[in-house]
Amino acid sequence: MFRSKVPMPNISPRPPILYSCYHSRSREGEQFIPEHVLSYQLAGTLTTYDGTREQVFRPGDLRLTKRNHLLKFNKQPPENGEFKTLSIALDQDTLRSFSIEHGYQAPPHPPAAGPAIVELPTTPLFQSYFDSLQPYEQLAEPGNEALITLKVREALLLLLKTRPELQDVLFDFAAPGKIDLEAFMHRNFHFNVQLPRFAYLTGRSLATFKRDFEKIFQLSPSRWLQQRRLQEAHFLIKEKGKAPSEAYLEVGFEDLSHFSFAFKKMYGVAPSRI
Repeated sequence: MFRSKVPMPNISPRPPILYSCYHSRSREGEQFIPEHVLSYQLAGTLTTYDGTREQVFRPGDLRLTKRNHLLKFNKQPPENGEFKTLSIALDQDTLRSFSIEHGYQAPPHPPAAGPAIVELPTTPLFQSYFDSLQPYEQLAEPGNEALITLKVREALLLLLKTRPELQDVLFDFAAPGKIDLEAFMHRNFHFNVQLPRFAYLTGRSLATFKRDFEKIFQLSPSRWLQQRRLQEAHFLIKEKGKAPSEAYLEVGFEDLSHFSFAFKKMYGVAPSRI
């Protein structure tokens, strides 16, 4: 497979260890995952969809979210409680340093495609590890950088002890290879991301992405995305009984008024009249 050297779009840094807490109500959204993330579900339920597979994580579940994936999510707090996760970001610099120190080699070929999230067993060792991270407020204070680095490396050692085959995923430092553009777009059109992100994830420069796209679909990416999203929204509203206020977000539109205008222009009737 061709291994692209397409530069990745700029990404805001995140703390190496992140304690996530949401109050009172569920939260839906989507995101691009720039780095591998090891997460432990403390409270509430997380439902994810990566364009192919839906997964549900409950308290006590452990997961590895792989880098360079798009995800839709729903974070549902428990009744009268809070949604809580504890996550460790495994960034590329940390992984490169770790691989040199412990003698891990980058795989000669890209790892096989699979789901964006790997479900992991919660062993007693992992349970003790995450218990040690509970007082995150203290770890986050200035002066604890060396301790945080140590805890991230401890997570890597436990992860590789539990699932040694994941070394091919963790130590694959290449940008995404050039993949089947048509299949990728049909699977991911409903993610609301910019064209440079789609280009990067398919292993192409933006110019090559646009050129390949028009050869395949006979439309510009922007025009095809709008038409495909409207088709899916029409199906969700008419066949699945979704309200327009739900459907427009699910298919990748940002604004309800723009969605309604485009929908009426394409179908001759407002989505609320379907």
